[in-house]
Amino acid sequence: MRKIATRLALAALLAGIAGFSTPSRAETGQVAIVFTKGGFIVGVGGGEGVLLYRGHKYPFTVSGMSVGFTVGASTTKFVGRALNLRGPSSIEGSYAAGGAGGAVAAGAGAVQLQNANGVILQLSGPKVGAEVSAAVGGVTIRLK
Repeated sequence: MRKIATRLALAALLAGIAGFSTPSRAETGQVAIVFTKGGFIVGVGGGEGVLLYRGHKYPFTVSGMSVGFTVGASTTKFVGRALNLRGPSSIEGSYAAGGAGGAVAAGAGAVQLQNANGVILQLSGPKVGAEVSAAVGGVTIRLK
C-alpha cells in the first residue's frame, strides 16, 4: 500500500513539474517579398510582401534605407522563411543591419535578418538590375 502511495505521489509531482514547463509556441511561416532599391550614396527602397502563416495570408509593406556606398538600382524577389513567429504581428518591426537585430549577407540576393521580437527572416532570391552597395541600413515591415 505504501509503494502505491509513493508511486502516486511521485507521478503527481512529475505531472506538476511538467505542467510548469512552457513549451515553445514559436512557429515558422513562409514569406515572399518584392523589394526595389536604388540610389546614389543614400539608397532608398520599398516593396510589398506576404506572410503565409497557419494557412492564412497576411500582406505587408517593406520600406528601407541604407547609408554608405550605393550606386544603381535593383529589384529582388525574395522568398524564404520567417522563424520564431508568435503570431502574424510579430513579423512587424525594424530589421537593422549592423544593430542588435543584425543582417548577415549569405551571398548575392540572400540575407538573414532579425527583429526585436526575435523573428528571423531567411530570404533568398534573384536580383534584377545593376546595383553596387557597401552600405549599412535596414528595413521596416508593417502589416497592411
